[in-house]
Amino acid sequence: MRFGLLYHHQVPRPWTQDSEERVIRESLEQIELADRLGFDYAWATEHHFLDEYSHSSAPEVFLAAAAAKTDKIRLAHGIVSLPPAVNHPVRVAERLATLDLISGGRVEFGSGQGSTQHELGAFHIDRATKREQWREAIDVVVRLLTEVPFTGHDGTHVSVPPRNLLPKPKQNPHPPLWMACSNPASVEDAGRNGMGALSFAFIGVDEARERVEAYYRAIESDDCVPVGRAVNANFAVVLPFMLAADEATALERGLDGVHFYASAFSHFYLKGRHRPGVTDLSAQFAAERAQGKTVADQNVSGDDLTQAGSLSDFEQALRRGIGDPQKIRDLIRAHEEAGVDQIIFQVQLGDTRHEHIMEALELFAREVMPEFAERRPGRDLAKKQRLAVPVKAALDRVPARTADVCDYVIATDLETFAPPAG
Repeated sequence: MRFGLLYHHQVPRPWTQDSEERVIRESLEQIELADRLGFDYAWATEHHFLDEYSHSSAPEVFLAAAAAKTDKIRLAHGIVSLPPAVNHPVRVAERLATLDLISGGRVEFGSGQGSTQHELGAFHIDRATKREQWREAIDVVVRLLTEVPFTGHDGTHVSVPPRNLLPKPKQNPHPPLWMACSNPASVEDAGRNGMGALSFAFIGVDEARERVEAYYRAIESDDCVPVGRAVNANFAVVLPFMLAADEATALERGLDGVHFYASAFSHFYLKGRHRPGVTDLSAQFAAERAQGKTVADQNVSGDDLTQAGSLSDFEQALRRGIGDPQKIRDLIRAHEEAGVDQIIFQVQLGDTRHEHIMEALELFAREVMPEFAERRPGRDLAKKQRLAVPVKAALDRVPARTADVCDYVIATDLETFAPPAG
């Protein structure tokens, strides 16, 4: 079991001149502390134009700053949006390689297709083809990172002539590959592609177990043909997070932020009508909360919550990673037994206070983490032995590249653009 932190850089209104700067600096302080405490991963999302919900439009810059402040923690893209109109594959490969060198080989490369109309529409991406755009782009990125020289690609959505990518990454053959997964079908796709599965949905332990089993069946099947030159067999789930000495304090400190996250997510992904730079999600959330109409309130099951004492599945999911050390230990044990390889905690949600996040990280490292770190070497070895044969078989299925560009020559500018004689 590994532990990661996920950053959206949420900046709820009202905004001041230094709101965004404060959130980014606090996030870097949290990652610096997490590195010292022994957390394994720091994940940064990529989103564009999502007011308040995510001001994380340049994760490669943020992760480079984190690299300068840390020594061991893995620096992970969760995810890079790969339609070429958003991020050209050459630029993705160049940034990955440079960050890998800066960090001493600590980069993890998660990728995806993009989702909201706010983002897809801004870049004029056809929703019907975004998946095939992702697939074409990830192939090009991997080849750019590994081929010397890259032998060229003439495709449907992107074309790149033969070139030699510079620099090359420190990790050989390339940083570990991950794929964003929102449903069971995409989890199996990640397995067939030999990529780590980033399950961003708030799922329960039983559902996680089903998805883990399907994922590893796909990796061990004859259908597994890795996208990369290595298999990254890892399944990660995302949970909200707040830890305190008692559960009541943890809920007081963390639940409002999680509810704001859920409300903002619903606005952008499900049902909101948005006026860029104008719509006030925080005011909208406050009004919903005052009227008992938040996303969480609307999913309460049974009669009035105070009378029935029952919570909807959705509200339970929002609370799942919030509690005291014993509750969180039990939760992690259940995920470990289900076969989950990494839990990624969403720590910076809504207006959750920086000092409370720092306290929670320290408490987690002191009272929760040691048990799982102690079991890690044995579990890692057993997994490596179990997958050794199927992983080798999967890599043997990767088709060989046979393009010959030994005669390819780029003419100089003087040859190409020389003025006419006379």
